[in-house]
Amino acid sequence: MPPPTVLDEQALARLRELDPGGTNHLLERVVGAFLKALEQQEEVLRQGLAPDPDLAAVRHVAHTLKSASASLGALSLSQRCADIEAAARAGDGPLLPALTSAVLMEIDAARQAMQPLLSPTQ
Repeated sequence: MPPPTVLDEQALARLRELDPGGTNHLLERVVGAFLKALEQQEEVLRQGLAPDPDLAAVRHVAHTLKSASASLGALSLSQRCADIEAAARAGDGPLLPALTSAVLMEIDAARQAMQPLLSPTQ
């Protein structure tokens, strides 16, 4: 059984269809914007490792990252963000450290998988 891919090719294909031929570099621009925003979002998500995190901030960032990562095909990252969002919404702070550790690993995997999608100038 082959290892699972980090990025869903169908999701990437849908984005590529929006810019046939790639003349507008849509995929590269979307991935670049995602990775740039990810730096700030990751910092907020790290609050989930703290003893007394800001649950509203963690929930909001997890919700935002859930949608953005799904649109780029990082489906496992999206699911992990959904788990954090649900735990934060339920006020289940004790679950957050384990969930946050898992999502941070998914972020690293997604970041590595997306790097080849960027043009060399980014």
